[in-house]
Amino acid sequence: MKKILLVGAVALFGAMNAQVFGVKAGLNVSDISNADDTKAKVGFGGGLFMNAPLATNFSIQPELLYNMKGAKASDSDDISVNLDYISVPVMFQYNATPSFYLEAGPEFGFLVNAKAKVGGISADVKELVEGFEVGIGLGLGYYFAPNIGVTARYTAGLTDVLKDNSGSESGKNSVFNIGLAYKFGK
Repeated sequence: MKKILLVGAVALFGAMNAQVFGVKAGLNVSDISNADDTKAKVGFGGGLFMNAPLATNFSIQPELLYNMKGAKASDSDDISVNLDYISVPVMFQYNATPSFYLEAGPEFGFLVNAKAKVGGISADVKELVEGFEVGIGLGLGYYFAPNIGVTARYTAGLTDVLKDNSGSESGKNSVFNIGLAYKFGK
C-alpha cells in the first residue's frame, strides 16, 4: 500500500511540475453565420492559459479569455453588433514537434456585453442575445522561441446568438483568431 501511495505521489508531483502557465493576445475576425447582410468585424481576444501534458505527444490546454465578437452590416460600416464574451476553451493538443502543435476542443462563452451601434448611437441589446454559447475550435500553434509563439484558431458557434430565434434565421458566432502566446517558466 505504501508503494502505491508513493508512486501516486510521485506521479502527481510530476504532473504538477509539468504544467505551464501563460498569456495570449491577438486579433479576432468575427461574423455571424447565416446572416446574409453582414460582414466580418475585427476585435480583441486574449487571456490566460494552462497547458498540462496528458501523454508523450498530447496535452490539454484550458484557457480563460476575453473575446470581442459580432458583425458589421455589409452595406455600411456605421452599423455593427458588438458582443463581448468571457470564453473558456478546453483545447486538446497534439504536439507534432516540441515547437508545433495542432488543437481541437469545445469553447464555452458567457456574454458580458451586447451593443448594437448605428452611426454614433449605441444601444444595449443584451436582453436579445443568449447569455451562454457553445462552440468548437480548431487551431495550431508554433513556438519560434522557447517561450514565445504564434497561434491561429477558428471557432464555429454551435448555439444561436439571438434568443427566441426561428429556424431559418438562426445565426451563430464564427471567429478566426490569430495572436501571440507567452509561456512563463520552462
